[in-house]
Amino acid sequence: MTALPAFRNEPLLELRRAPERARLDDALRALDTRLPLRVPIWIGDERRDGDALRSTDPGTPDRVVATAPIATADDAHAAVAAAQAAFPAWAATPAADRAATLVRGAAWMRERRAELAALCVRECAKPWAEADADVAEAIDFLEYYARGALVLADAPPGLVQVPGERNTLRYAPRGVCAVIAPWNFPLAIPAGMTAAALATGNSVVLKPAEQAPGCGRMVVEALRAGGVPPAALALLPGEGETGAALAAHPGVATIAFTGSGAVGLELLRTAAAKPPQAGVLTRVVAEMGGKNCVLVDADADLDDAVPAIVHSAFAYAGQKCSAAARVLVHEAVADALLERLAGAVAVLPVGQAEAHGTVTGPVVEEAAQARVARYAQLASDTGTIAARRDPPTSPGWFAGPTVATDLPSESPVLSEEIFGPLLAVERVCDLDEACDRVDALPFALTGGLFARNPRTIAQVASRSPVGNLYVNRGITGAMVGRQPFGGNRLSGTGTKAGGPDYLLQFVEPRVMTENTMRHGLVVG
Repeated sequence: MTALPAFRNEPLLELRRAPERARLDDALRALDTRLPLRVPIWIGDERRDGDALRSTDPGTPDRVVATAPIATADDAHAAVAAAQAAFPAWAATPAADRAATLVRGAAWMRERRAELAALCVRECAKPWAEADADVAEAIDFLEYYARGALVLADAPPGLVQVPGERNTLRYAPRGVCAVIAPWNFPLAIPAGMTAAALATGNSVVLKPAEQAPGCGRMVVEALRAGGVPPAALALLPGEGETGAALAAHPGVATIAFTGSGAVGLELLRTAAAKPPQAGVLTRVVAEMGGKNCVLVDADADLDDAVPAIVHSAFAYAGQKCSAAARVLVHEAVADALLERLAGAVAVLPVGQAEAHGTVTGPVVEEAAQARVARYAQLASDTGTIAARRDPPTSPGWFAGPTVATDLPSESPVLSEEIFGPLLAVERVCDLDEACDRVDALPFALTGGLFARNPRTIAQVASRSPVGNLYVNRGITGAMVGRQPFGGNRLSGTGTKAGGPDYLLQFVEPRVMTENTMRHGLVVG
């Protein structure tokens, strides 16, 4: 394989079609007969099962979805040692062959699309549309980075050449990459980070989120089925201590992380504190949280703005790092916007993730439910609840979608990442004031703007610090290759997943300069 067809995003399923819904329902019923899944510590060909770690269905917490052992520091050392041993051969594998493994891994996922979506529904309570999009994005990452690997190998940047000198640049893999993945995109994000590292010739140890070990196992199965050597890709289920031990290992050259700001900052400190004897400056590729604001100007089309805001804030219970958390609306249309948001929230489909049409399901765990409730109570005590949709009385970890307003400027609801279905609405006198409030935040991940005037759009774009600004549309749903995704400030290291520069984080550039004005001939 020296070339691949042009990249195209995997089409999403048309869930309005009854046959598609029936196929997904059949996959869910088949999955339920096999629960709980067993997720091993998987290093090379060695597997060790256990049940110290359990993932459960957030909508039915007594249903165990997967069991796994908790990997220890010794397991992390063993996994890194195996990955180090496998690294030279995998790094020497031609880029075309590495790309082919990713393409075959994508095909493996494509063949099992309904089964994988069902697992996202069960393990992380992703509603069907979100679960299917998660699988499609995982496939996209594998296909996109396969092509990126070929570009890096076949078309490195050209250098200035002068007579008597030949200058060349190539990209070499860095070594062992520790992938520490989140639960909210349990297939797509670990697949993307792992595929980027593998595509560029690094070996990988994947630590999936403790809430989603079953999905982590599927990522490893897909890539190994595609042809990644077992020793080059290990699976370490576990909790925070497992990830910390992996990140601190002196043999880890790169840490790819998506998750909370607190953990991301700790990983940066860990990488910086490694002793010189490690022989490498560990690079941290981090995508962290946000406090994402949608700006609504006086001339905005509220027919567009209201459904986009509601979906951005409450789809998947607001459990996306890109989800809308604040709306900064011009005072001339604030009352109208609040009234229409309240009407939309009143009819928002809230229920179990497996029910077709559900937009807001349960949050991932009891601690998340308690956290959202605490912030919602604070909003009620210090401001006004403009809208609230009561959650179902079922036993899952539900948090009712809530819109709050009239909050004091120092409220934590306006500055801290909640990661749940709570949206704050604030009045502003103009968009300059709105931009000032955005600029005061430590986060800069995504943002939105609803406005008709092109000059207003240009003005906000010039001032916005966010990594991804969406104009007159929702602020979630970035597509691989179309909207490269990643934040600035405390939202991450600025790397753009699903974009043309992302693979550069996993390689080191090497330049060779050759004197071509040789004197004499070499006689062998």
